[in-house]
Amino acid sequence: MSEDGPAAQPVEVRRSARRSRTVSAYREGDRTVVLIPARMSAAEEKRWVAQMLDKLAAQESRQILGDDALAARGTELSARYLGGRAVPVSIRWVTNQNTRWGSCTPVEGTIRLSHRLQGMPEYVVDYVLLHELAHLLVADHGPRFWELLTGYPRTERARGYLEGVVAAARLPHVPGPRTESDPESLGGCG
Repeated sequence: MSEDGPAAQPVEVRRSARRSRTVSAYREGDRTVVLIPARMSAAEEKRWVAQMLDKLAAQESRQILGDDALAARGTELSARYLGGRAVPVSIRWVTNQNTRWGSCTPVEGTIRLSHRLQGMPEYVVDYVLLHELAHLLVADHGPRFWELLTGYPRTERARGYLEGVVAAARLPHVPGPRTESDPESLGGCG
């Protein structure tokens, strides 16, 4: 099924018998794909398609603003620590990097930072961004590369922070104390 959304972009609705309650959407080329349960009525489908188009538009709006700020920060860091020599074509947040904090494609001049960095201290994000900017000048992690980062005063601190995040993620989960707002603690035996 195709229809025009608010931005006049084609929408394809895909029904799945295996999908029981969840609805999701994503961009695929020039169209938006909305995945819904097969049992959903036409009225529910219409409501969910509109809701998912709004949600995607809001996410993209936030990402554009975030990417603009990230690009400005990259320009500032390049000027301050790399003599302005690292000039990326684009810097953007991505949600598909779950094992790396950032990546750079020097040939294309593109830098991508993992969304997992959002909310971390500014000096950590700056370090990762500066690290990727340095890759525009030196592709490998040899001595010339690390020399480029010596001017950033919080390199070791930021690296330690990121190592701590990785180590903490590997620890077994230990549940904390329950509170009255926890659903499991309501109406149970004491």
